Amino acid sequence: MFRPRIEMVAPELIPQILDEAFAILENPGVIFQWTPALDLLADFGAQVNFETLTARLSRDLIERALRSAPREFFLRDASGNPTVQYGGDAIHFDPGSSALWMYDSVTHDYRAPNTRDFCRYARLADALPAFDALSTAFIPQDVPGDMADLYRLYLCLRCSDKPVVTGAFAVDTMQVMRELLSVTRGGDDALRHKPRAVFDVCPTPPLQWSDNTSANIIEGARHFIPIQFVAVPLAGAAAPITLIGSLTQHIAENLSGIVLHQCAQAGAPLVFGGAPAIFDMRMGVTPLGALESSMLSCAAAQIAKYLGLPTHGYLGLSDTKVADMQAGWETGMSALMGALAGVNMMSGAGLLDSAAAFSIEKMIADAEIIAMARKTVEGIGRVEDGAFALDALRAIGPGGTFLDSAQTFERFRLDQIQHSSVVDRVTRRTWLAAGKQDTITRARAQTEKLERELTPRQMDADLARALEEIVAREAKRLGMETLPALE
Repeated sequence: MFRPRIEMVAPELIPQILDEAFAILENPGVIFQWTPALDLLADFGAQVNFETLTARLSRDLIERALRSAPREFFLRDASGNPTVQYGGDAIHFDPGSSALWMYDSVTHDYRAPNTRDFCRYARLADALPAFDALSTAFIPQDVPGDMADLYRLYLCLRCSDKPVVTGAFAVDTMQVMRELLSVTRGGDDALRHKPRAVFDVCPTPPLQWSDNTSANIIEGARHFIPIQFVAVPLAGAAAPITLIGSLTQHIAENLSGIVLHQCAQAGAPLVFGGAPAIFDMRMGVTPLGALESSMLSCAAAQIAKYLGLPTHGYLGLSDTKVADMQAGWETGMSALMGALAGVNMMSGAGLLDSAAAFSIEKMIADAEIIAMARKTVEGIGRVEDGAFALDALRAIGPGGTFLDSAQTFERFRLDQIQHSSVVDRVTRRTWLAAGKQDTITRARAQTEKLERELTPRQMDADLARALEEIVAREAKRLGMETLPALE
């Protein structure tokens, strides 16, 4: 089937990029700050220097890991149905994650988010068909920071039936998060066969893995919890300034994580992902919404596909501080590029300020961008009976109208995106009468409409209680006696 697509790297360069990545991993190698990770790698033939915490990975070891890594797996919803395909050219979207602030579209102020904000976000994202999965989008500030990761996962499980893109930043936290997921499936074995969540793990550029991330890679692999490697090279600061040099480092860092992962458990599911960025030399910042950052994400996905691995990228977000025209072009261009590159999971909708802030109204508007990206990937290639022009024109004739034809009535919802009222296509007279609303004002009105139409989610009372008991136990351990109410 025809599918429009883009490539960021000349195919003939891919073997050279991989050769350099393999050579980097053999010399100078990679730092793993957790000694058990070095022990494991040494057992599989890596050259390990325990004084410098460095492992040198041979090409043979890397290629063995690549052979054992699965080419495809599925995340499943609360009922166990496969809803997210990691592999091939399947494309999916989830809101971006790990924001520290909420953006208020009325006052244009940033504020600390809370549980109520998160529940509101999760229920809206659950209701929007644009999103195939939820993410642990931002960090509620009304619970202890040491339980923020597990608490966000808990809220997603309570407020949505969709799969979850998440992450843990401590070994103990990951174990509790695995416990939460296991409860929803009825046991570890069922969770292994029907995974509900994928866990992000990020190397520290250049070429380092912390103790926590090393431990979480091994923990995830041994329990067959999907791990999503998210390399974050910063071109010009923590990676070479050239895009191809930064890309090569990105590939090497992900490959090093894959080796540790497959040494821990051959055949465990994984994703070749990333959030690469340039380092803006004028401003001293790392713009994730920059065109070059999107090019790096798409290029990394292209090489991952060459290796036959599932893919991910941080795409569909913006560096601007308000949901304005810049947010539109950065979000739209990167989401479209990722879709045309066939990136399996694109994380970023709703994010502003280089992933530091989250806007619910932007997320609602981004759903329209996602619809356009999906439509573009379909192309104009469906050949069906009656789809061409000849029969229709013969039936209507010169000078006729197609407005009242049966084909128009039957197909307009198929051949044209049915945008929500967020998209402005009314006459100027109607626009004036409605108060000259801009995009975010319309997105705010659409948000309110969706919230009025939301039906209460019904979760089995015993399951809800079991999940709450796990989280309440952790909260009490950290000095919090009562969990915030889920409004």
